[in-house]
Amino acid sequence: MEFGDPPAAWGWGKTAYGLLGILSRSGRWRGHLAGSTDQPHLVQGVDQVSRTLGGLTQRWRFDRMATVAQPGTGDVTKSFAQVARHDGVAVDICPPRRGNRKGSVEKAIHGAAQRWWRTLPDDVTVEQAQVSWDEFCARVIDPRIRVLDEVRATIAEHAAAEPLRPVPPVPYPATITETRVVSAQALVAWRGNHSSVAPQPARSTVTVSQRLGEPFIDIATPAGAVVARHATAPDGVGALVRTDTHVAELTSVVLGAFTTARPHRRKERIPVSADAAALLPARPTDVTGPSHHDVVIDLAAWAQAAEGRNTLT
Repeated sequence: MEFGDPPAAWGWGKTAYGLLGILSRSGRWRGHLAGSTDQPHLVQGVDQVSRTLGGLTQRWRFDRMATVAQPGTGDVTKSFAQVARHDGVAVDICPPRRGNRKGSVEKAIHGAAQRWWRTLPDDVTVEQAQVSWDEFCARVIDPRIRVLDEVRATIAEHAAAEPLRPVPPVPYPATITETRVVSAQALVAWRGNHSSVAPQPARSTVTVSQRLGEPFIDIATPAGAVVARHATAPDGVGALVRTDTHVAELTSVVLGAFTTARPHRRKERIPVSADAAALLPARPTDVTGPSHHDVVIDLAAWAQAAEGRNTLT
């Protein structure tokens, strides 16, 4: 599903994406936020949703997503078949024009969009939003009462009785790749934490990649050269990871920018330096036509034109 107008600080543009996973019998569901709909993000979302639901079912039912099945034929793609084989589940694709088979999904989408997303503050991070979504499901969805097989219980109690299989300890090794902008302090944000690079690529774009299940990330230039590798911290803890080499290089750059020149006095006019003047556009040397100083307004011409008139038209 799509969420419109996510917080600008997320850097996701105009749309955020959510993956919903629902246990069709009990009605329990959970969601996962992502900034992209490519297959690695989908694999990560499926793994996270399966873990928050408490386990794996025997079969997965998906919409006709291009990252899961061929839109024209409905056949599961070879790449996603490997994901299903890793988790030991079968994949079913929803047939076209059969909306009645997705009633629980459509209702969950409505609840997530209208009751949770619309109330989400603008000053939260992605990790905080994910925690908020999980808390909303546990607080609002799970306590609802349902009657199944003449047993009246909450959704959470029905879900606890479902025969779910344990999730593999390590997710399918898909590689998540996203672009980031290096800060002026030579830091790269990733999953609510910050990792360092050399000070040279400050304010430039880099690529951050992480293979699911591995405890480190790689930071590379747009050309593909890896410039840093860091161990990961838990998402959203605000960890700052710097290597001794990066600290020494950044310190050298900062100390090299120091100067012994006197500070500027208050309200002192600072003339344009030679370097700044070289960046200014060149002034035109030959201007054709009269300038605004050559324009003369003769009021006698106005008086002659107004003579004999008694209206404004």
